[in-house]
Amino acid sequence: MELQTIVVGPFAVNCYLFWDEATLDGVIIDPGAEAENIVSAVTRAGFRPRAVLLTHGHGDHIAGVADVKKHFDIPLYVGRGEEELLANPSANVSAFFDDPIVSPPADKLLDDEQMIRLGSVELRVLATPGHSPAGVCYLHERDGILFCGDTLFAGSIGRTDFPGCSLETLLDSIQRKIMPLPEDVLCFPGHGVRTTVGAEKNGNPFLRGSNLV
Repeated sequence: MELQTIVVGPFAVNCYLFWDEATLDGVIIDPGAEAENIVSAVTRAGFRPRAVLLTHGHGDHIAGVADVKKHFDIPLYVGRGEEELLANPSANVSAFFDDPIVSPPADKLLDDEQMIRLGSVELRVLATPGHSPAGVCYLHERDGILFCGDTLFAGSIGRTDFPGCSLETLLDSIQRKIMPLPEDVLCFPGHGVRTTVGAEKNGNPFLRGSNLV
């Protein structure tokens, strides 16, 4: 599998391009802004995007969805229960920054432990609410790659002071869905640098004392 990161928008969101180099099937994860740059990067890479996948619906992760979706004529996937964030700038927090953002509605709503197959790309959905009402992570089990959105960062966790957030729920999501994964699983977050499950299990200060490690 091939993976490219494009950092987009004023909040430096990691948009991920992930594709199978053999079949050229791929996905676009969290096109948060700068749709033209994302489209150009896909074109240069030469793969066929099969879907836009969202880890969650906050405004900084969805501003590029409409244009990317329209350009490639592909479906939008998001966790079941995240629908209001796509349509409501107050729910997705963008209204609080005086820049109301909306997204087209989702074509597919995802459930916990669902397997999604997009051409030759297979990902397991892990429901990880807490940073948002119905955020999800996407696990590529064969290569040990987790797209974890704003659930978990290198040395940190997602914010829980937005509407629909919960610190208790977020920590429970991390405990149940991420920490049991092999320690060498690479975690690609919505912002910042990549990390591993083992690094966060052993060194993330936000997880100490929370029965996670």
